[in-house]
Amino acid sequence: MINGPFTPDLAHEVGSATFKAAIEKNGWPDEVKVGLIGSCTNSSYEDMQRSASLVRQAKAKGVNFKGSFTVTPGSEQVRATIARDGLIDVFEGAGATVLANACGPCIGQWDRQDVPKGEKNTIVTSFNRNFTSRNDGNPATHAFVASPEVATLCALSGKLSFDPETDTLTGADGKPFKLEPPSGDELPSKGFDAGENTYQAAPADGSALSVNVSPSSDRLQLLSPFKAWEGKDLTDLAILIKAKGKCTTDHISMAGPWLRFRGHLDNISNNMLIGATNCENEKANSVKNILTGEYDEVPKVARAYKAASLGWVVIGDDNYGEGSSREHAALEPRHLGGRAIIVKSFARIHETNLKKQGMLPLTFADPADYDKIDPTDKVSILGLTTLTPGKPLTLQVKKANGSTLDITLNHTFNAPQIGWFKAGSALNKMSEK
Repeated sequence: MINGPFTPDLAHEVGSATFKAAIEKNGWPDEVKVGLIGSCTNSSYEDMQRSASLVRQAKAKGVNFKGSFTVTPGSEQVRATIARDGLIDVFEGAGATVLANACGPCIGQWDRQDVPKGEKNTIVTSFNRNFTSRNDGNPATHAFVASPEVATLCALSGKLSFDPETDTLTGADGKPFKLEPPSGDELPSKGFDAGENTYQAAPADGSALSVNVSPSSDRLQLLSPFKAWEGKDLTDLAILIKAKGKCTTDHISMAGPWLRFRGHLDNISNNMLIGATNCENEKANSVKNILTGEYDEVPKVARAYKAASLGWVVIGDDNYGEGSSREHAALEPRHLGGRAIIVKSFARIHETNLKKQGMLPLTFADPADYDKIDPTDKVSILGLTTLTPGKPLTLQVKKANGSTLDITLNHTFNAPQIGWFKAGSALNKMSEK
């Protein structure tokens, strides 16, 4: 199977007539510019062995990768073992680039140079996600996700539509040939090579140590504790954005070049929700500032509300926060003055991450209530003084004409998590002990 583009939820059978028809109908580029395997997902020794078995077959016929091909070992152990067993030589011999043991292109740590931003192109990866712009920052890149073997196959053939059962490659001698099914050992016969030991033990007594960070650094910043809950209901909150459709952690906190700021919460917060679609105008990173009446970038409006001591909420759709379990997607809304994220449904990990930062992740008891809220409404969250597990809260919505309506909100807080909320964050609660 091969899934995409732009979502892992769109599945196709490799080389099938229906997939080929979809490629033509939708105008997806059939030429595969880059194949990418590895990262934390699908980078086991067996994965590398099976991919290498295809490369060996192609190389024996004089065939190299048609475009670029990158290999990202998922750990130092895998890197060292495939280096010892000659797999890195196999990949590099066919034109591949072996990257560092890191997240790499999977989360956008990729200085891609082969196509300009905005140019329509196709890549095939064995990564676990393929949302718009995730890998290379290019919204025109059609990213498909598949097994390492399929990604390797596409890179060798150079075609998204390649059917390994019927299609052939052309050898250096001009003769066509088919690839045999991939094979590989589940475990290395010589055992694993642990590789370089990079562990640095902490000092036995760190009580006299301090962490010194330059106040002028734009990449590192010491964190200050979030404020504790005020002990009362949250009233007259603004709606920063009513997000429409898919809103993953990539939409909430993009990776790629932004990752250089991940040690500086204030700077990385400038990417907060810039990928989310505003239901009001169908645009990304464009919301109305109710204090000025002007449209501006989402982080700038959030900062304006924070400066005016105006709390805000986000209204979202289904499965809000799916994707990477990215802590910054929860830290940034809290840092910029957010109080609650109210949606039809949450991705489980993101919901928990919001709780850890003292945010209120809440869901509509009736998902249809999403449609009753306008971006210009003011909202109040009532019932917080008696917040208990399983007890719903009330969202009081105040319309621009002064009318109000009440909407029931559910939550999944347990008793310890309610303690996080009251303390301002899980870390604040831990520091009380």
